[in-house]
Amino acid sequence: MDFSQNLVLKEDYAFAVADRDGRIEGGEHGVYLHDTRLLSRYAWRFGDDVETLLAFTPRPDRLESHHSAIDGPAQRIGVHRRARIGAADLDDRVKIRNTGRRTESLELRLAVDADFADIFEVRGYRSRARPTIEADRGDGGATFRYRADDGLDAGVDLALAPAPDRWDGATAVWDVRLAPGESLELEATIGLHSGALPAVPGPDYETWRRGFASLPAPPELERAAAQAVDDLRALLLFTPQGPVPAAGIPWYVAAFGRDALLTALLTLPDAPEMAAGTVRYLAAHAGRERDQRTTEAPGKILHELRHGELTRTGDTPYGPYYGSVDATPLWIVLLHRVWRASGDLDLVRSHRDALEAALAWMSTDGDPDGDGFLEFEASSPAGVDDSDGITVQSWKDSRDSLSHADGRLAAGSIAVNEVQGYAFDAYRSAAELFAALGDAGASARWSARAEALQAAFHDAFWLDDLGTYALALDHDKAPLRVHNSDAGHLLWSGIVPEAVAPRLAATLLEPANFSGWGLRTLGADEARYNPVSYHNGSVWPHDTALVALGLARYGLDEAADRLARSVLDLATSQADHRPPELVSGHQRAPGAPPVPYPTACRPQAWDAAAVVAMLRLRARLAAAGG
Repeated sequence: MDFSQNLVLKEDYAFAVADRDGRIEGGEHGVYLHDTRLLSRYAWRFGDDVETLLAFTPRPDRLESHHSAIDGPAQRIGVHRRARIGAADLDDRVKIRNTGRRTESLELRLAVDADFADIFEVRGYRSRARPTIEADRGDGGATFRYRADDGLDAGVDLALAPAPDRWDGATAVWDVRLAPGESLELEATIGLHSGALPAVPGPDYETWRRGFASLPAPPELERAAAQAVDDLRALLLFTPQGPVPAAGIPWYVAAFGRDALLTALLTLPDAPEMAAGTVRYLAAHAGRERDQRTTEAPGKILHELRHGELTRTGDTPYGPYYGSVDATPLWIVLLHRVWRASGDLDLVRSHRDALEAALAWMSTDGDPDGDGFLEFEASSPAGVDDSDGITVQSWKDSRDSLSHADGRLAAGSIAVNEVQGYAFDAYRSAAELFAALGDAGASARWSARAEALQAAFHDAFWLDDLGTYALALDHDKAPLRVHNSDAGHLLWSGIVPEAVAPRLAATLLEPANFSGWGLRTLGADEARYNPVSYHNGSVWPHDTALVALGLARYGLDEAADRLARSVLDLATSQADHRPPELVSGHQRAPGAPPVPYPTACRPQAWDAAAVVAMLRLRARLAAAGG
């Protein structure tokens, strides 16, 4: 699956994935709502000799395409298509014009079908007996109805104007005859119904864009900046607590704690409503009980919340799922950053209980052996695939991402390095929040906790011979002695001693670790290095962006600018000026684009946010240097 060849449309929880011609007819393609693929087929054909000239998305909720039949040097039939997706509908208009000098006849066809497949079925993680779908195709269009096992009704209502001349199985057919200069316009209006969530209004594009009006972008980066801003708006989920960014398309149109938190942190102050919405939403869904399958625990911030049938019926554990060790401290950091940016102490007061519960989780369930480090148990709750749970609960969450220098995978209880940095930042943030609330005792306790963690962390994780921090400690507290990009997150969180930061920066920028397009997740000299892997040598834009911000925090401006430029160069190297989820870790070659990772999602929220953050960082560095 090469997602770079997809056209995607999205609004709220509804999204469509089509091929480069704008057709939905196989694979992951479809029209989705609330983690359910409603339409599995939706494909126009404009005649045997009509070819696609151009299909593009001028905005992430809109599609435009031009198609043409050529006779010699000139067009004889032209087709212009405009489609727009809404939160629960799709409007699709097709205009056909005879631009030649003779009467033309053509057969116009629209194939339509529904399968109401859960997102985990589409991904191949689950299978079930094909559901019973009521389909009715008639003169005015078609309807599809499905009742899920939990009793929720889903459906699609397709209205066609003018009505098709006939149905050929699942395909609507119009027999079109146009005189020279004559045109015909058709409209398909599709209503989408899942019953899983009520609709909530969100900001329109113009309002959203005004929040980024001060974003600095030189001419060569204006398109990348505009694309990032629009992608962030497109990825918003509209919730009762406010807007929250979905992680990415096609597989991650859902609320993810870690992704949403980092996206919000990277885009402050441009998107304060999204940041506050993320704080409120994740607090509203914080853990209340203990559940081994979902890893829920009191105070713990969720990893992922799905709304598809397999989740609603308990076949998968994502309703919600709490398999992240880092979302909880990152939530505290975001609460603090939103308060610092807005001065909204009422937001802090209203979330004091959630703050105290999150800190309690970090001190108990998050640190089961009491050594001061946040840990997780590297075993899946059930089964062998990601629809059953996640083995590795830090950001590099593939099963083979945590290894020793000899290639052995870490197992059991694992403390990953960047998570300790997030915890340090969370404790310091909590100290300031409690001070603002007038609780000097709590402020002092969490400040002391931060200092103790900083000292213990450096002693346990620093590898002086490698000039970096161990990727993690395994169940025996043995360090994973490999070069890793996670160590750069420690600069972002501020846990690194000032005296050590320059050496760590130099290590991160060594050729084995920096590809030219960004930092490799695992150093090129390590046993498990693989440039075309998910987390063992690939390059992730958001990962590099966080490290760039960390370098700047320590005054290492030249190194910070170098990484920031690599992220922005990666964006502009793409045809759509949109950085993919990740690229391969091959070394950058002069004049050559990055080697793609074959199934990278796009757009991805924290990558769009990385573009925004790196534009602001470079402008700030330029101002300081000037």
